[in-house]
Amino acid sequence: MAVLLGQQELDARVEYRAFGFQESDDSAVPVPFPDDFDWGVFLQERVRRFDVFSAGHTHAAAVTARVWDGRPDGEDGEWEEDGEVDYESVSGDVAVWGSGRSEELIRLGHAGRWRVRVRCAGRAAVERVTRDTGTAYGVERYVIDFWPKAG
Repeated sequence: MAVLLGQQELDARVEYRAFGFQESDDSAVPVPFPDDFDWGVFLQERVRRFDVFSAGHTHAAAVTARVWDGRPDGEDGEWEEDGEVDYESVSGDVAVWGSGRSEELIRLGHAGRWRVRVRCAGRAAVERVTRDTGTAYGVERYVIDFWPKAG
């Protein structure tokens, strides 16, 4: 059974339905966010970066980032989207990008290769809110799990 090593709560500032997570050392990212963002793809893997396609245009998404010592067990929940990608960090810190780079970093604890699972709820609601009334706060919710990649 995997052990939870750390958890952070943060907001991702989504703009044009896009936000991303990339190596904090920008010089180690060959194609920085938002370059080559794939419209309509929920979770897209890049070199030292992964991008997320949101259901809402411009809003603040609630993100829970968790770091584990191994693959976490699946959890019950009502997820509207989910996916997994590989991720490499050279610094052990992950920067959150949306309408610019966030000052908050996700602290992995060490550099290395990681497996990442991204799950989301609130997609239908945030699409409706951003279309009908404007900016939403915390309506779309993400849980992002990081664990060391074996081998």
